[in-house]
Amino acid sequence: MRPAFPVSTAAERMDADFRAKWADRAAISAAARATLGEILDRLLADGVPIGVETLGDPAAVAELDARDLVSVSEGRVVLAYPWSGTPTAFVAVLDDGRERWACCAIDALGLAPMLGRPVAVRTRCHHCAAALALRVEPSGPVDGDGVMAWVGDRGDLRGKACTAL
Repeated sequence: MRPAFPVSTAAERMDADFRAKWADRAAISAAARATLGEILDRLLADGVPIGVETLGDPAAVAELDARDLVSVSEGRVVLAYPWSGTPTAFVAVLDDGRERWACCAIDALGLAPMLGRPVAVRTRCHHCAAALALRVEPSGPVDGDGVMAWVGDRGDLRGKACTAL
């Protein structure tokens, strides 16, 4: 049965602008890279926004924010891809039972390979709003037959966690 909507691979969605943006992001300074590691570790450990004043290098945080690797709001880092420190539509249940929020469906699916351990993902279908739950191993989704990520051209998403994909 042919779907009523276009289907494409991730590779087909990566145009020159997308690749250039990620090349720019990869060129961050050593201080920004270290600060990003600290932010990611803290979001994983605590799951809450991080006060910029608690991070060692405010210039590194500003660099990360300018390159859209983190989002700073009211003096707090509220997201650092793939983690959000505030609720999103994508709940990741870690293997120890802790719940964290992913910024979007693609981020949620990438958590298990990034962490090297299983993650359960809960969300809702973008099309029909049915509850979805699947287990993702580091090698990929285990029980996700028929589940697909909705990706669309949505304009400027800087600093935003997606509500549905």
